Amino acid sequence: MGFFSRKEKKEKMDQGLAKTRKGFFASIFEMLNAGDIDDAMYDDLEEQLILADTGADEATRLVEELRTRVKKERIKTAADALKALKDIIRQELDAEDEMNMSGRPAVILVIGVNGVGKTTSIAKLAKLYKDQGKRVMVAAGDTFRAAAAEQLSIWAGRVDVPVVKHSEGADPAAVIFDAVQSAAARGYDIVICDTAGRLHNKQHLMNELAKISRSVHKACPDASVESLLVLDAITGQNAINQASQFVSAANATGIILTKLDGTAKGGSVISVKQKLGLPVRFVGVGEGVDDLMEFSAEDFVDALFAEN
Repeated sequence: MGFFSRKEKKEKMDQGLAKTRKGFFASIFEMLNAGDIDDAMYDDLEEQLILADTGADEATRLVEELRTRVKKERIKTAADALKALKDIIRQELDAEDEMNMSGRPAVILVIGVNGVGKTTSIAKLAKLYKDQGKRVMVAAGDTFRAAAAEQLSIWAGRVDVPVVKHSEGADPAAVIFDAVQSAAARGYDIVICDTAGRLHNKQHLMNELAKISRSVHKACPDASVESLLVLDAITGQNAINQASQFVSAANATGIILTKLDGTAKGGSVISVKQKLGLPVRFVGVGEGVDDLMEFSAEDFVDALFAEN
């Protein structure tokens, strides 16, 4: 699935991970490609993984998994240990299943705190699906933040998709109800919905998103729903830690990781699934409207450890 060819996707991922690859992961690559397998190597590897922002717990777990793999498979060289590490990370990041886009329409609720790139991610996601031949509509469900609907309207205009919005302060569930009902009546395939990035407390968030989900199924019983949480890769582990409560409150089903090209600490991607229990579905690898792409664990790992 996707507008870009396999080669183009790999090139975009390579470009997006350039800072990370030239930073700490270059040291990991060189160390495992040239050094010996001993305790010092494992200690150095754990340190480099922590510096690459995988998180201390995840770094320790990966190194222990590598130790086990080396012993079990009787790996003798550091170069083969590198291959094993790449395989471990790839397996860690592989999604167990695909997004449920079976509904007509398929509804995607985009959630997350303000400032992480929610609005631009919605527009980029709309463009990505539109380029696949889907009929896409967006809904301005963040009615609490001043000018949120106007900003979404501007982006929707840039990618040439219709937007459903109400006045500021309107009921978000009512906005999304109207959008889903309209999409179902007009034969649209996908509705991508903005939601409030800041609510008073966890319970308020749970209640609001539960109300929105009910409104989706009330508007169209045949709709499917995915809830994608937007995280800013530049803030790395801090973003993951801050998102943990948001995830449980919002019943999120996947992650959109933005600004991956803007950080040298792309290792945070590795710990997202482990810490939040959610697969990364999309990554932002640039500022252009075409620079949101479906996440591929294989392409990510290849780009991380590619020779510069």
